[in-house]
Amino acid sequence: MDALFQGRAKGGRVARLSFLIFFLASIALINTDVFATIPLITDDTGIQGKGKFQVELSGAYSDDREDGVTSKGTDFSTTFSYGILNEVDIVLSFPYRFLRREDDESTNKTNGFSDIAIEAKWRFFEKNGFSMALKPGITLSTGNEDKDLGKGRSAYYLYFITSKEIAPWAFHINLAYSRNENKIDERNDIWHTSLASTVEIIKNFKLVGDIGVESNPEKSSAVLPAYILGGFIYSLKEDFDIGLGLKGGLTRVESDLSVRGGITWRF
Repeated sequence: MDALFQGRAKGGRVARLSFLIFFLASIALINTDVFATIPLITDDTGIQGKGKFQVELSGAYSDDREDGVTSKGTDFSTTFSYGILNEVDIVLSFPYRFLRREDDESTNKTNGFSDIAIEAKWRFFEKNGFSMALKPGITLSTGNEDKDLGKGRSAYYLYFITSKEIAPWAFHINLAYSRNENKIDERNDIWHTSLASTVEIIKNFKLVGDIGVESNPEKSSAVLPAYILGGFIYSLKEDFDIGLGLKGGLTRVESDLSVRGGITWRF
């Protein structure tokens, strides 16, 4: 009898894994670029747990006007997380981008896959609602740098993440360094810091806020890109969330306005 139950459990895991592979193969063809809980940019220390999966389907639309040039971008992303250990996740992200630039004389359009990202998240400390995690990652040069879809080289980065929960509030801080290897004449060393907070105002509905700043990848500018974001997360079920947010630039080098949203499914 024990062998029968073990066989069924193993068969269930195989079925889930087979479904996941099929699911990813399908959506990777149409979808791009989120790592934190939608719609936030700042990540939290949350992990899936051994043998559990999470799939995020997200989109973002940005609009920026500077020096007579209007830039519009639409990004779609499929991000997949799997708990390989109780405290360690593997994360894969498949991004796709649509870009449009207009000035008084011309309009340029392009679209395609951007650089795929592979990450690991390790929550190494947790006590009394406070937790810490490390998230190393690498981007693969799968996007065409000549079309502004990628960097032309693989880059790597490391995030240090802290979270503190004081119900109904939660707070998250990110500190990160990226070695921005590229062929498009950007800075190689990029630093990032951000802070996010969520508060559950009614059951299954949270308001969220996020603010952050990082190094400017443009060598010709010392102005730091900085943003602020506000939005909500609504949980239709315990394992299914919908998120939507509005992001604004606090400095002129950040996109003027972006709308970010998507769904998160855990199983």
